[in-house]
Amino acid sequence: MVKKYRSEAFAAIHETMEALHEAGAVDKQTMREFDEGCLAPVQPMPPERIRALREREHLSQPVFARYMNVSKNVVSDWERGVKRPGGPALRLLTVVEKNGIQAIA
Repeated sequence: MVKKYRSEAFAAIHETMEALHEAGAVDKQTMREFDEGCLAPVQPMPPERIRALREREHLSQPVFARYMNVSKNVVSDWERGVKRPGGPALRLLTVVEKNGIQAIA
């Protein structure tokens, strides 16, 4: 998994903390809290952006839904603003937006 940090400085500091965690100097709970502070949060994705992303990848709603492991109706609802993607689906959409559909294929 490629982590997206708030800045290059956070990335460097996080790398050091991971090394300390591996050496046993930092416990798992502290590492989780540190991750939360360093990693960039996933931003909500409006319906227009989801549709543009799907069209950029030249995929129909049913095919895009298969990649995302959701139903075609869910993709349709996202694109119409009836529902909003959250959690893992939102993270996957962000990955596809940044790296293309091949990143999750």
